[in-house]
Amino acid sequence: MRHIFCQILVLLVATGYATAQNFLPLWPVGKMPNSKGIALTDSIANERVYRVGTPGMYTFFPSAQENKGAAVIICPGGGYERLAYVISGWQLAKWLNTLGISAFVLNYRLPNSPDLKQRELGPLQDAQRAVQLVRSNASKWGIKTDKVGIMGVSAGGHLAALLATSTKEASALGDSTSRNPFRPDFAILISPVITMGQYAHAGSRKNLLGPTPSPELLKSYSLENAVTSTTPPCFLVHAFNDTGVDQRNSLLFYQALVDKKITSSLHIFPQGAHAIALRNNPGSTQEWVSLCENWLMEMNFIPAIK
Repeated sequence: MRHIFCQILVLLVATGYATAQNFLPLWPVGKMPNSKGIALTDSIANERVYRVGTPGMYTFFPSAQENKGAAVIICPGGGYERLAYVISGWQLAKWLNTLGISAFVLNYRLPNSPDLKQRELGPLQDAQRAVQLVRSNASKWGIKTDKVGIMGVSAGGHLAALLATSTKEASALGDSTSRNPFRPDFAILISPVITMGQYAHAGSRKNLLGPTPSPELLKSYSLENAVTSTTPPCFLVHAFNDTGVDQRNSLLFYQALVDKKITSSLHIFPQGAHAIALRNNPGSTQEWVSLCENWLMEMNFIPAIK
């Protein structure tokens, strides 16, 4: 996998793309939880990852002079079937670097992996481990352990919200890294999949939970049901004309946050369709970038501009 990834990096450099600074595997060799032990390689095509052999993080660091001490782990979208790691991963990471934020694009296991024993647990295990890994390296990377956030787009937004609402460790590996807290300090959700009920994105539901999930599984992965008083603050962005993931996914989650008195921010724009991009958005939708930066400052996750 690392050989294939290096070849891709060379190609991206040649075509003018900025690349990640490193790739960090999440799990020690032979100790990945929820694994059948099948050796897999990454399958990558058209800027999408279709199979993850080595779960890990692509790292993006700001300069030491601009580092503001915060970190964000990004969960790319793709309906839990693939990872759109460039448009909903690397591009967002480069933007976060301009804010002085360290960014990590998560290469998480997809539920359709033949290696997973329990399909729906794989993505969450990798996301929890990513937060723990960032916190375990916080001193070395100039990151404050209480300013580690999660970000996700579409189905990646579901994973980010799942992580933000999770209260139990899904892997319990027991090494020094897993002694760090897995809960993020804030969440940024872009066009997120939230519910598995009436307004669910059918593809994400099927890919994550299988073709015939039980009522209990549907309820537990409908994250409007999972918000507690310890859920961190959230920033949500959606478009009124999103025909891929109904805007009521964000509305349901925000209502649950309000009910638990979690200070959060919700923005539903008239246009933007699904998986609102970093740039070239129509009308007022482009304002989400500035609004998000201002929210991060207002919530004291990054210092305010003076």
